[in-house]
Amino acid sequence: MSNRSRFRCDETGGPGERSSKPDESPIDIFTSTEIPTPSIRPLNVYAFDPSLGNFVGNQMITRVSYEELEPGPVGDRFAVIDYDGGQRTFYKPVNLDDPRLLMTNGLPPSEGDPRFHQQMVYAVASETLQRFEYALGRRVRWRTRLGDNQPHAPKGASRRLNLFPHAMCEANAFYSPDAHGILFGYFKASQTNPGRNLPGQTVFTCLSHDIIVHETTHAIVDGIREYFMEPSNVDVAAFHEAFADLAALFLHFSHEEVLIDTLQKTGGKLFDFKLKGDFATAPGATPVLQSQLDTENPLIALATQFGEAAGRQCSLRSALTTPPTTEGAKDIATKTEPHERGSILVAAVFDAYFTVYGRRTFDLFRIYRAGGGSLEKSDLPSPLAGRLAAEASRTAEEFFTICARALDYCPPVDITFGDFLRALLTAHLDYSPDDRDHIRDALMQAFRLRGIYAEDANSFSEDALFWPKAPSGRLRVPGLVFGDPNGLTKEEKDRNGDVLRAYAAENAEMLGFDRHAGAIAAPSFHPMFHTGKDGKLYVTMVVELVQTMQIPFGTGIPGTFPMRNGVTLLIAQDPPDRDERPDPRIRFVIPKLYKPEREERIRSFYIASGRAAADSASDDNSRFRLNFALLHAGV
Repeated sequence: MSNRSRFRCDETGGPGERSSKPDESPIDIFTSTEIPTPSIRPLNVYAFDPSLGNFVGNQMITRVSYEELEPGPVGDRFAVIDYDGGQRTFYKPVNLDDPRLLMTNGLPPSEGDPRFHQQMVYAVASETLQRFEYALGRRVRWRTRLGDNQPHAPKGASRRLNLFPHAMCEANAFYSPDAHGILFGYFKASQTNPGRNLPGQTVFTCLSHDIIVHETTHAIVDGIREYFMEPSNVDVAAFHEAFADLAALFLHFSHEEVLIDTLQKTGGKLFDFKLKGDFATAPGATPVLQSQLDTENPLIALATQFGEAAGRQCSLRSALTTPPTTEGAKDIATKTEPHERGSILVAAVFDAYFTVYGRRTFDLFRIYRAGGGSLEKSDLPSPLAGRLAAEASRTAEEFFTICARALDYCPPVDITFGDFLRALLTAHLDYSPDDRDHIRDALMQAFRLRGIYAEDANSFSEDALFWPKAPSGRLRVPGLVFGDPNGLTKEEKDRNGDVLRAYAAENAEMLGFDRHAGAIAAPSFHPMFHTGKDGKLYVTMVVELVQTMQIPFGTGIPGTFPMRNGVTLLIAQDPPDRDERPDPRIRFVIPKLYKPEREERIRSFYIASGRAAADSASDDNSRFRLNFALLHAGV
């Protein structure tokens, strides 16, 4: 039996014969005249920043999901608004749907063209969001905070994050919930020590790949965990900075050309701070050529142009600044500035990353040495460098995924580095229980060597650091709707909110709340979907339950501060049992509950950080939220 012919002549006939009208012609299901929609949009970007010029792989093409764009560009998730706050003018928006730009991967990299700046922030922010959504297995929503004078958001504002490439003339870039966006500044490089910049040249933070990823990550974390914006202890702001740095640094390892070049120049030691020059100098000799100079390792350096332009002679930050020594372990007790303290967490995670990378590549180096190769030289053969690069990239993607998923395993309030360690271990156990390369042990030891411990753990062991599982099958939440990976409808959200608040009120004591201390809110809940190594689809609802009490400062200080207590619930939807679907069951209850000593710690921190109310009439709660404009001043 053959299919009907795909090509046929029009029917002809006399007046008495039937004629086919266009709307009566049969539907042809075997052919299609539709032009397929592309799945990706390639765009030119800087892999690092303009200061690296034509360094290997610095000018690259990133691939973001295709969508029809309005000039700006303005898409479904981002809106680029190019108002120059210093010049008080709007720049012409780039139209990335122009056929000429579609043919050339957008505009070529340029420091002097504002339209490329618009393209750069859109492309890198979109890529960052895609990586998080892929790792989390769900759609990330932006946080929307409306002031008293703006009761209703403009249409589309809640789902789009605004990007302002030239918001102000200052050495700053920051995420602003009030602006529902990210503001990038520009400034003049140092006149006396500009690094690879011209003295006094204009440096644009919107052209730094690292800074764009960093600020976009702040917005993503705020969308996932609302109360991580409240600095209730010294770790909160540092965690925000460290997590954003981790996202930016792990993305470096997806740049294949840079990765291979660095491997060859370090002899496979990706963690070396310096890359050797092309021509070696004699021991103790002074370099006479630029090609003899050692350069900073771009893989573990963050925001190189910004740091050099500010006169630092190096990048803004590095992945490995806190050593695993007795002296390094003391930093956790003395460093309180958020970026310095956050660097301790970054160093711990990257210590574990490079340890696992070493374990996975040990056999490759062993084979290389057995064949007569020497690791003292920095000229690895290209095939070996390619294999090492593939392993480094795969391991970096795995570590990024662990870090992203760990957000769902954190308590909803008052985050600490110890909480994040427990979340990392539990998330990895959930997704990779076998752990053949001992990733969890590498994380534990790296955190221990830098003095980071979980305060409520009974001992330093995997079993003690995992969040305990709820009693199997005993805690059920009937009526919860899981929807699908594309999200929940408004009706489903309203229903789930009612179900969760009712469950929390009915089981307040069991969950650790005080039923007399006020209502228990469900500020966020979202389903996540992932396929296990056994091939099964696992569906989990991540739920935040938070109870807020207003506690007086006392001791002669007027006003109150919000004391938030909460639990994160991970609720599983099991497959049908024969013809019946069981009620969703709670797998984890991850708490951060009321304790008198915790209340005193939060009170003391707010007083010490100047967040106590100036007078009893003050009700400005913005002082209890992180202000990234101040935190990033001077970045």
